[in-house]
Amino acid sequence: MAFVVVMVQIFKFNIWKAARLSFPFSCNSHFRAVRHLLAQEKEPSQSSSPTGFGNGGNSHHHCSHELPILGLGDAAARVIPKSHPPPKSYKGLTPQKNLRWQWKSRKRSTEQAASSSEEFRNLREDDFSKEQKRPMPKPMSIERTKGSEILFGIAPCSLAFSQSKRDFFQLFLKSDSSCTQPVMEEFAQRAKACGVPVHHVRRQVLDALCKGRVHQGVCLEVTPLHPSSLEEAETPQVGLGTQLIWLVLEQIQDPMNLGAVLRSAYFLGVDRVVTSQKDSCPLTPTVSKASAGAMEVLEVYSTDNLQRFLKAKTEEGWEVIGTVSKSEVEDKVPVISCLEFHWNKPTVLVLGNEGYGLSLKTRSLCHRMLIIPPGRTLQPGIESLNVSVATGILLHSICSQKIK
Repeated sequence: MAFVVVMVQIFKFNIWKAARLSFPFSCNSHFRAVRHLLAQEKEPSQSSSPTGFGNGGNSHHHCSHELPILGLGDAAARVIPKSHPPPKSYKGLTPQKNLRWQWKSRKRSTEQAASSSEEFRNLREDDFSKEQKRPMPKPMSIERTKGSEILFGIAPCSLAFSQSKRDFFQLFLKSDSSCTQPVMEEFAQRAKACGVPVHHVRRQVLDALCKGRVHQGVCLEVTPLHPSSLEEAETPQVGLGTQLIWLVLEQIQDPMNLGAVLRSAYFLGVDRVVTSQKDSCPLTPTVSKASAGAMEVLEVYSTDNLQRFLKAKTEEGWEVIGTVSKSEVEDKVPVISCLEFHWNKPTVLVLGNEGYGLSLKTRSLCHRMLIIPPGRTLQPGIESLNVSVATGILLHSICSQKIK
C-alpha cells in the first residue's frame, strides 16, 4: 500500500513538472517531455537499488509493472527532438498555476491590442476624412492699381522707402513673421508714415504676389522704375586727369546678371551706369532683388544709340575700354591684361551680351580691349566668365587704382 502511495505522489510530481513545459512546447513535445522526466527519475534509482526505488525488498513486487503501466522506457528520451531539448534542472522555478486562465488572459490581451490597433487606424482615417472635408480658406482678393508692380524682399522694399523714387500703393507683410518681428514693425511704421495701407497676409498670398520668388515676408506694390534718359542728363565737365568711370552695358538680357552687375557697380564706386535701350533687360523687381536693392539707389541711364554715345565720349577725351575673352582676340584693337591697365583719365568700360559679347560696331569704337588672365590652361567651351563675375573683376582691377 505504501508503494502505491509513493507511486501516486511521484506521478503527481512529474505531472506538475510536465505542466511547466506546456507553455514553451507544443502538445506533442509536452507528452514527450513528461516521458523524459519520468525516465530521468527512473535512471538514478536503478543505479542505487535493484528494485528501482532504494527501499529494499518491500517494493520489488511492483517493479516489473512500473514501465508497462506508464509506458516509459529508455527509448522515450530519444524521441524528443534535438531542436527543443528540455532543461536538465528546474530548481528555483515556481510552478505555473492556472495555465488555462493564463492562456485565456494572453488571448484576451492580444484581442484587446488588435482592437485598439483597429480603433487607432479608424481614428486616423476619421482625422484624414475630416481634414479632407474641412473647407479650404478662400484666397484673399487683392485689388491692384493699374500699371503697378510688386517689389519683394527686405532690402529692395526698405531702400525703395528710403529713396522715394517710386509711388507706393500697398504693403503686404507675412502675418506670422515672428523671427523678423522688429523688421516687420519698422516696415509698418514706414508705410503708415507715407499713408500706405498695410495688410498682414499668409505666406501663400505673398507667394502668389511675387510669383513664387523669395520675398522674405515683404511685398510692396509700387510704380515701375525706368532708366533715365542719357540725352537729358547733365554731363559733367571733367579734365583729362580726373578719375571717372562709367559702366556701359550692351544688351544684357538676364535680370539676375543685370542685378549682380548693378550691385558690383554700386559697391566698387562706378559713377554712372548706362544701358542700351534696345534688347536690354528692363529694371524689374527681379533685378532689384538680385542687386540687393542697389537698383533703388544707383542711377541707371539708357541710350537709344550706343555708338553715337561712345563717339561723343571719345571726342570729350574719354577712353573707351572694351572687354573680350582670350579666344576672341583681334588684331585691329590692342588687347591687354586688366592687370596692365593704368587708369589716368575718364574711362568708359563696355560689356556685351551674355552670349556673343560686344557687337562689331561697338568693338570698332573701343580704344583698347581688356582680358582677364586665366589661372590655368582652359578647356574649350569654358574659356570665359559670367558677365557679372567678369564685371566685378574688371571694376575691382580699375577702381583699386583710384587716388584717394
